[in-house]
Amino acid sequence: MRLIRFVLALIVLGLGALWSLQGLGLVGGSFMTGQTRWLYIGLLTMLVGVVGLRWANRSRI
Repeated sequence: MRLIRFVLALIVLGLGALWSLQGLGLVGGSFMTGQTRWLYIGLLTMLVGVVGLRWANRSRI
Protein backbone atom coordinates (compact mmCIF):
# COMPACT_ATOMS: atom_id res chain seq x y z
CA MET A 1 0.00 0.00 0.00
CA ARG A 2 2.88 2.35 0.77
CA LEU A 3 4.30 1.85 -2.72
CA ILE A 4 0.94 2.69 -4.30
CA ARG A 5 0.72 5.93 -2.29
CA PHE A 6 4.28 6.81 -3.27
CA VAL A 7 3.65 6.22 -6.98
CA LEU A 8 0.38 8.19 -6.93
CA ALA A 9 2.09 11.09 -5.17
CA LEU A 10 4.86 11.05 -7.79
CA ILE A 11 2.28 11.14 -10.57
CA VAL A 12 0.52 14.11 -8.95
CA LEU A 13 3.85 15.88 -8.52
CA GLY A 14 4.77 15.24 -12.16
CA LEU A 15 1.44 16.52 -13.43
CA GLY A 16 1.83 19.64 -11.33
CA ALA A 17 5.28 20.25 -12.76
CA LEU A 18 4.00 19.79 -16.30
CA TRP A 19 1.08 22.15 -15.75
CA SER A 20 3.40 24.76 -14.20
CA LEU A 21 5.76 24.60 -17.16
CA GLN A 22 2.84 24.90 -19.56
CA GLY A 23 1.55 27.88 -17.62
CA LEU A 24 4.93 29.53 -17.98
CA GLY A 25 4.90 28.84 -21.71
CA LEU A 26 7.94 26.54 -21.61
CA VAL A 27 6.00 23.49 -22.82
CA GLY A 28 3.80 24.04 -25.84
CA GLY A 29 1.10 22.20 -27.68
CA SER A 30 -1.80 22.71 -25.30
CA PHE A 31 -4.57 25.15 -24.51
CA MET A 32 -2.77 25.66 -21.17
CA THR A 33 0.36 27.08 -22.79
CA GLY A 34 1.13 30.61 -21.66
CA GLN A 35 -1.81 30.93 -19.27
CA THR A 36 -0.67 31.89 -15.80
CA ARG A 37 -3.74 30.29 -14.22
CA TRP A 38 -2.18 26.90 -15.03
CA LEU A 39 1.05 27.97 -13.38
CA TYR A 40 -0.80 28.45 -10.09
CA ILE A 41 -2.87 25.28 -10.49
CA GLY A 42 0.36 23.40 -11.20
CA LEU A 43 2.13 24.83 -8.18
CA LEU A 44 -0.78 23.86 -5.94
CA THR A 45 -0.82 20.37 -7.46
CA MET A 46 2.92 20.04 -6.87
CA LEU A 47 2.39 21.00 -3.24
CA VAL A 48 -0.25 18.28 -2.91
CA GLY A 49 2.21 15.83 -4.48
CA VAL A 50 4.96 16.75 -2.03
CA VAL A 51 2.59 16.37 0.91
CA GLY A 52 1.55 13.01 -0.51
CA LEU A 53 5.17 11.89 -0.77
CA ARG A 54 5.81 12.84 2.84
CA TRP A 55 2.66 10.99 3.90
CA ALA A 56 3.62 7.89 1.88
CA ASN A 57 7.10 7.80 3.36
CA ARG A 58 5.83 8.42 6.88
CA SER A 59 3.15 5.77 7.06
CA ARG A 60 4.21 2.42 8.49
CA ILE A 61 1.31 0.30 7.29
